[in-house]
Amino acid sequence: MLNKECCVVTAKQMQEIENRMFAQEMPVASLMEKAGLFSTQKIVEEYPQNQYKKVGFIIGCGHNGGDGLVIARELWLQGYEVWLYTPLADKSKELTQQHLHYAKFLNLPFVTTIEELKNCHVIIDCLFGFGLNRHISHSLADDVTLVNQWQKPIVSIDIPSGIHTNTGEVLGVAIKATLTLCLGLWKLGLFQSPAWEYTGKLTKIDIGIPNHIVTDVISQSPAVRVITREKVKEVLPLPRAVNTHKYRQGNVLLICGSKPYGGAGLLAGYGANISGVGMLTMIVPQFLQPLINGNIPSALVIATPETTTGVMDFSSLPPIDFSKYSSIVLGMGISREKIPCFPFQEILATPSILIIDADGFNYLTEDNLRILSQRQFPTILTPHEGEFKRLFPDIDLNKNRLQGLQEASQRINSTILLKGAKTMVSHQGKYNWIIKEGTPALARGGSGDVLSGFLGGLLAQMDLSKYSIEDVVASGGWLHQQGGILASQDLTELGVDGVSLTRYISRSIELLF
Repeated sequence: MLNKECCVVTAKQMQEIENRMFAQEMPVASLMEKAGLFSTQKIVEEYPQNQYKKVGFIIGCGHNGGDGLVIARELWLQGYEVWLYTPLADKSKELTQQHLHYAKFLNLPFVTTIEELKNCHVIIDCLFGFGLNRHISHSLADDVTLVNQWQKPIVSIDIPSGIHTNTGEVLGVAIKATLTLCLGLWKLGLFQSPAWEYTGKLTKIDIGIPNHIVTDVISQSPAVRVITREKVKEVLPLPRAVNTHKYRQGNVLLICGSKPYGGAGLLAGYGANISGVGMLTMIVPQFLQPLINGNIPSALVIATPETTTGVMDFSSLPPIDFSKYSSIVLGMGISREKIPCFPFQEILATPSILIIDADGFNYLTEDNLRILSQRQFPTILTPHEGEFKRLFPDIDLNKNRLQGLQEASQRINSTILLKGAKTMVSHQGKYNWIIKEGTPALARGGSGDVLSGFLGGLLAQMDLSKYSIEDVVASGGWLHQQGGILASQDLTELGVDGVSLTRYISRSIELLF
């Protein structure tokens, strides 16, 4: 049975889940009260009354508006000053209309224009909930635009008004929330790229949806989940057996570096080293060997001859037994220049876990992609959006980022980690993870090199008969993001360097236990 705490749903799935609950005589009014009460608790926690006395509400005509009226009532009862703007009051659903009547009975103040909320300390957006599929236009669009210009804290209930529940598309205009309180289950659109700048901090409000109903509904489609701290802790290969030794803790091979991008190789090595892998071997151009030995003395280094431009040259290198490595990671800083006698197809045929990143994508020709899709051993690609578009030029990520990722991973029968503000992982299009945490601190050269090395070292240690490949990859991606978040808190969001990042990834592992 799937864990509802990490499930992500579409508008259709959420509607089906609610309908099944209501069919079993769960009162709609009770669900609205729970959503409102628990949201109120979170709002009070984030915006205490002594600092945010005045709260303005934008109330819609549907049940999202009803949720907002419950929140307004509860905040008022706790001593907040509340003001209600209800531009669609005459179209309200029956239950929302009842809450409107009760709010008037309590003499809660109503305003007739959005401008009258300008002096409020925080705005609660309850205009539209999940399922909106038409553009916000005319006076409502003007209202949304004006509120965004105030640059006040805005809390959106369930999903920012104007964001498509599935695709994250901005439907004309949309509220730019500071905090989004997602009700019951995560909505897919919150994690799609068009919505990234609109959601603010994401928090889920548990309203007591039965787990078996969620499982029944979403099991009919490919699983989409948000990776959680608890899941990462479950997957991480700790604690170790007391009698273990280095040969039981995996053997990872990194093929990386060139004279123009020597740092990429070193950072990938740092990433692998902090994973705790038992053995680390690195194939690098010979000029990099002293740098690797000086900074990662535990690494075994195979130094290759170089071309005149400082790129590895395998033409005179003795044969390498690639099959002895648990995982092989290649591409970090190897340059776009063609490597002489690079044994790429031999590596594709090796029965090891294979991770390809960065310049390694240049070897994924149409023929090699076909060979890769037929591999019987785990393959992971770790592109950012630009690299993804070069690999799959016919797939438009802008329309539906997750759907595009699923299509690509299914096409090549592999696992793809698509880097971004909300990193996504898809295995063969069937099993999908979303990393909801992100930080601009990782927007710096070298972050991806660290990630690739770290994933290679982590996967080399794993028993994949116990844990699925996508679970391990998503867990590694989560730890990488957490490292960036911790580093930004201590240092700066203006880009955390790769060496510091590795220290904070180690710290993120420590904090799990």
